[in-house]
Amino acid sequence: MVRVQELLVVQHIEREGPGLLAQVATERELAVRILRPFAGDPLPDALRPDQILAVMGGPMGVADLGDPAFPWLEPLVILLRRALADERPVLGFCLGAQLLAHAAGGGAIPLTVGDPPLPHREVGFGAISFTRTPAEEPLLQDLPASLLVLHWHGDRIELPPAATLLASSLTCPEQLFRIGSRTFGLQCHIEVTAAALERWIVEDASFVRAALGAGGADRIRAEAARWLVPVTPLWRILLHQLMNCCSSDCNST
Repeated sequence: MVRVQELLVVQHIEREGPGLLAQVATERELAVRILRPFAGDPLPDALRPDQILAVMGGPMGVADLGDPAFPWLEPLVILLRRALADERPVLGFCLGAQLLAHAAGGGAIPLTVGDPPLPHREVGFGAISFTRTPAEEPLLQDLPASLLVLHWHGDRIELPPAATLLASSLTCPEQLFRIGSRTFGLQCHIEVTAAALERWIVEDASFVRAALGAGGADRIRAEAARWLVPVTPLWRILLHQLMNCCSSDCNST
C-alpha cells in the first residue's frame, strides 16, 4: 500500500475548517492542503493513492445539489464516487458525511422526532453510543462505550447498503458509519476547536436560536466551558484512529 502523505480537505464555508483533524494530520507528518471551492478552488478529478480526502461541514445539504448557489456540490459527489470506486480513503464530517452517503447510494433527509414526527435540530453537546465493540471494530480501540460530541445539524443520514453503522445518538441513529475499511462518515463533530466553536455560535446564531431558543448561544458556551477541554483528548484519539484506518486499511471482524 502506498504511504499516505497528504490530507486533502474540502471546505464548504470559511468557518468550518479541519480544526483538530489538521492538527492530528500534522502530528502524523502529513501535508494538509485545503480546497475552498466556494472561493473558486478547483476540485481534482480523482484522488492520488497517497491522499486522504476530508470533506467538512456546512449549512447546505444534499437537497441543494443542483442549486446554482453551490456549483461545487455535484462535482464533489462525482469525486466521492470516484474515490469509493478506487477504494481511496475518505473522511466526511456532517455535510461531508451526508454527501458521502449520497455518493454511495444512500442520502439525507430532515431529522424528525416524536409521533407525529416533528422537525428537530440536534445542536450542542450530547453523547453518541458505539454500536460495536473495539474487538469488532479496530477504529474504537482506546475509547469508552459512549463519547460526548458536538452536534450541529437538522438532517439525518440514510445509510447506503454498503455502510456499517458504528455509532448513534438518542435522537439521530446515524452518527458514525464505515464503508469498506478506509472510508468513514461522521454526522457529529469531533474536529472543532474552542475558537472555531465561538465563531459558529456567532455566525450561525439564527440556527442556534431556532434549535435551542433565545438562550441557546449561552447554553452552548456553558457546555463548552464544562466539557470541551476534558473531551478533546478523546476526540483526538478517535481522529488518530480514523487516520490509522485511512492510512493502513484496518479491518473489522
